[in-house]
Amino acid sequence: MAPQRALFDVSTHDGDGERAATVLPGRGYTCDAPLLHHVRLLLRTRGWSVRTVRWRTPPAPEQLLDLAPELLDAVQARQHLVVAKSLSTRILPLAVQRRLPGIWLTPLLREPDLCRAAGRATAPTLLVGGSADPYWDAAAARQSGQRVLEVAGADHSMEVPGDVGASLQSLQAVLAAAGELLDDVS
Repeated sequence: MAPQRALFDVSTHDGDGERAATVLPGRGYTCDAPLLHHVRLLLRTRGWSVRTVRWRTPPAPEQLLDLAPELLDAVQARQHLVVAKSLSTRILPLAVQRRLPGIWLTPLLREPDLCRAAGRATAPTLLVGGSADPYWDAAAARQSGQRVLEVAGADHSMEVPGDVGASLQSLQAVLAAAGELLDDVS
């Protein structure tokens, strides 16, 4: 396991020992970027323990799938929530297999394995994407039967290019939807 562990670092904010969230970044979208930063703040405000993963070097898709069990199985809390952005949403099939609730930010639903996994999820699941994101598949998201938040005009960062106000509204909408999911998980 040590060679794989060298690919990432984990920091922990202690909260309720029975509720833990693992927050996973995208390839270039770190946990300090607006979506993940504010979702972590929301979790902390709600009393969750938060594990923040930071890539030393973003893993290739195959590496991420190899890392996924280590990333998910490290949590021993009664309730484990996964928050993942873009690249990290590739672990959705494993999270579904483990019946973990999740907030999947800009999931790569154009990948058949992810699309199928989203439709099989039995734990509370939120799929978030923007209509201007080339990786987002609105039809697949709706057909999954899961909670879906689609923001008109939002790109892969869930920002509306050239419109700061709309970008802030997008962030607020994501946090509201995440809060509703947390209400059901807690």
